[in-house]
Amino acid sequence: MARASERLLYAVDLLDLRPDDRVLELGCGHGVAVSLVCQRLDGGRITAIDRSGKMIAAARKRNAAAVEAGTATFLEVSLRSADFGDARFDKVFGIHFPPLLRGEPARELSVIRSCLAPGGTLHVIFQPFTAEQARGTVERLGSGLDANGFRVERVDRRAASPAPVVSVAASVTPRAYW
Repeated sequence: MARASERLLYAVDLLDLRPDDRVLELGCGHGVAVSLVCQRLDGGRITAIDRSGKMIAAARKRNAAAVEAGTATFLEVSLRSADFGDARFDKVFGIHFPPLLRGEPARELSVIRSCLAPGGTLHVIFQPFTAEQARGTVERLGSGLDANGFRVERVDRRAASPAPVVSVAASVTPRAYW
């Protein structure tokens, strides 16, 4: 298996996973982060979504043992149209997940809010090209989260190659659970 990037290792470390966590990854791509998460779960589960059938197939193949063990599930769906039923997740994360970084993410954040367990956290990780882009993205993301029932709990920055990595962690505001 290919070595995980510094950004992915940092992102999974930030999740502060417990062995029994229920995790949702937004835009799983080839499933490398899923592999890293599965290494930390014991009794927990991860559901990973991507709108690309090609990426889902690659992620399932990479994580075949975790799928077979029931630790990982992959769904070909966009977050905008996802329906997780009664499933609730302790941690939801997206690594450079464009629907939360551009435009108006109200529908996507509504889906996340509906499936995030009480006390759960949303983590958005990105690696902009410059410090100025990082500041602007954090401000834009924070405004979108605030307007859609989330409260930013923490912003982390880490030096990495080729550019710094930034993470925003948020929780659902109490009024959003009503």
